[in-house]
Amino acid sequence: MQATSKQIPKSITRGGSTQQPRTPRPRRFDPRAMLGNSEMQAALGSGLLMLTAWAVSGWSEAISILLYVVSYSVGGWSKAKEGMETLVKERDLDVNLLMIAAALGAASIGYWNEGAMLIFIFALSGALESYTMERSKKDISSLMALKPATAVRIEQGIMSEVPIDLLAVGDLLLVRPGELIPADGIVCRGESAVNQASITGESLPAEKTAGSDVFAGTVNGEGPLYIEVTKSAENTLFAKIIRMVEEAESEVPESQRFIKRLESIYARAVVAATAALIVLPPLVLDWSWGATFYKAMVFLVVASPCALVSSIMPAMLSAISKSARKGILFKGGVHLENMAKTSVVAFDKTGTLTEGVPQVTDFIAGEGYDRNGLLAASASIEKLSRHPLAEAIVRMAEEEHLELLAVEESKSVTGWGIEGLIGGRLWRIGKSDLLDERNGEAVLSADEQWKALRGKLEKEGKTVSLILEDGQIAGMVALQDTVRPQAEAAVRKLQELGIKVAMLTGDRTVTAEVIAGQTGVDLVFAGLLPEDKVTHIKALREQYGNVIMVGDGVNDAPALATATVGMGMGMKGSGAALEIADVVLMNDNIEEIASTIALARRSQRIVKQNMIFAATVIATLMLSNFLQGIALPFGVIGHEGSTILVILNGLRLLR
Repeated sequence: MQATSKQIPKSITRGGSTQQPRTPRPRRFDPRAMLGNSEMQAALGSGLLMLTAWAVSGWSEAISILLYVVSYSVGGWSKAKEGMETLVKERDLDVNLLMIAAALGAASIGYWNEGAMLIFIFALSGALESYTMERSKKDISSLMALKPATAVRIEQGIMSEVPIDLLAVGDLLLVRPGELIPADGIVCRGESAVNQASITGESLPAEKTAGSDVFAGTVNGEGPLYIEVTKSAENTLFAKIIRMVEEAESEVPESQRFIKRLESIYARAVVAATAALIVLPPLVLDWSWGATFYKAMVFLVVASPCALVSSIMPAMLSAISKSARKGILFKGGVHLENMAKTSVVAFDKTGTLTEGVPQVTDFIAGEGYDRNGLLAASASIEKLSRHPLAEAIVRMAEEEHLELLAVEESKSVTGWGIEGLIGGRLWRIGKSDLLDERNGEAVLSADEQWKALRGKLEKEGKTVSLILEDGQIAGMVALQDTVRPQAEAAVRKLQELGIKVAMLTGDRTVTAEVIAGQTGVDLVFAGLLPEDKVTHIKALREQYGNVIMVGDGVNDAPALATATVGMGMGMKGSGAALEIADVVLMNDNIEEIASTIALARRSQRIVKQNMIFAATVIATLMLSNFLQGIALPFGVIGHEGSTILVILNGLRLLR
């Protein structure tokens, strides 16, 4: 359907959506939430009851045992429930049930305190793990908040507000200034600058005229647009972003599947060995049932995986805590583990490697014009506009403490720029393509000089605007999204770790190459839509292995979810990027990424040390119990001692 002039109203007089763009707020880290965690409360309660029972044991054995029973129940209830659910629903054993059995076994032969300590340590570890894992649950509510609810549809020249789900390909829509564009489509009439940062990540609004493509979820600028729908609501680019995030969230890391399989095998082996140790020796070796049961309980205690479990979480939590001091928030220990294996770090450009706000880089006054006077006049005109380029010019004048002039009349020239009267003279500031339209005039020699200067500035990746006074070129201004001060150092530090650095951006190739040259990145991918970024992230993972994606916008969300580890910018990043990200740079300091990867690698080395040590101790105690026989107190000391040592080794990362 091609809209005709009869179908498009001459003016906007009725109907229309009141839908306004919203900026979702990210959830903030609240330390009190940890103590509010029910598992943490149960673990701490169990530990307190255990200490109380031990303290009163010399005064009243009955009260002490009663307190131990309560301690067992408080600390072990959650894990026992999980273990029974696994046993009943999946017909399988897990470490939860094994740990409870070990504690009950210790209690059955009179070692109440040892059993309570096993439950307390295991419950505490599980509570800490549950809390950190809760932070890794992804939520796409921030993405959904940017989805328009209604659209203004035009039928037979009459406007009506309808839900976007009712839109069909070929429908004609009206989008007023400042409103969210409700569907992917083509502009039929109107000119405006559209903020496409939610889709392409471009820092500057894109000019849209008849025939231009527009995307759902982007924000219209200062001019009304009439748009023909080209895709239904479920097939828009914005809907694809949401679907890609959901699909990436559903992926289960291989390490989690491996740990689950190992847990089942370990629990089955220990239970089978314990059962065999109870039954076979009296029949084969003519042991007494009492001695056999005692040896089996010792085996069950020393074989319990408390030290193995503690090998991982204290080290990871210490690394997570140390990172938090630097403003780097992990949403789960698995992301720290994945980060240690990083081969490539991929950065979004706008707002990540760059500031995300255009700055005036060159302000050139024409012959016969005073620079400060020209800047003051330009800023006075631009003060009346909310365009990012206009704001950059005003900001520069304010920084130089220039006094702005009174503007008599002003109006926006849709699709080009702005104009206004100052002292009776007409000033115009806008796109430099006006130079290409002046070829028929007599002032070609001067124009050619300005053209040459424009070409030089554009090769540097800058956006160029013209300043005119009464139709004559008075000056030229160049703007650019400037590189973050720490970007070059951040890239260099990553490369020193043997990590390749890539840049993914929706911006032009020329601009991307300039930023790449300033920062020293290894790989550059420009002109990308969100789905293209996902494709490149997948390709990088296939070629190099683990990939970190660093981004700040809604458009980065699918790539953040697809990467091995998604890292969002906390201060300037969108709510969607923060919700999807596995790791958040709360202070936006990208220079800390390299040190965080180094810390993650160190934590993994400590985890390996702990696991080897814990497994060696468990194996040694089990063999000693089989070959020579050891007393239960000695087994508990060996087991708990190894647990304390691996915890202390993990806590070294807090230094």
